[in-house]
Amino acid sequence: MDKMMDDDRKGRRMGKGRKFSKPRRKVCIYCADHNDYVDYKDVARLQKYVTDTGKILPRRATGMCAKHQRRLCTAIKRAREIALLPFSAR
Repeated sequence: MDKMMDDDRKGRRMGKGRKFSKPRRKVCIYCADHNDYVDYKDVARLQKYVTDTGKILPRRATGMCAKHQRRLCTAIKRAREIALLPFSAR
């Protein structure tokens, strides 16, 4: 009985016959471009990492490495201070 349950768990499927697989890891675009500087004046690029309500997206959503995520947060905060980006959407 136990052996039958173990076999069932190994081949567990999600939905209509598709096996579960881990999502592919996102690559940090700044590391891929060999670009170390996150420009706070590049508003079009910074807006991709801010939600509609004005919150900064977390690292698991952006796919950035830790170093560039920190620099991204700093750049977004600088852009907000000089009114290039809004603090919140109204």
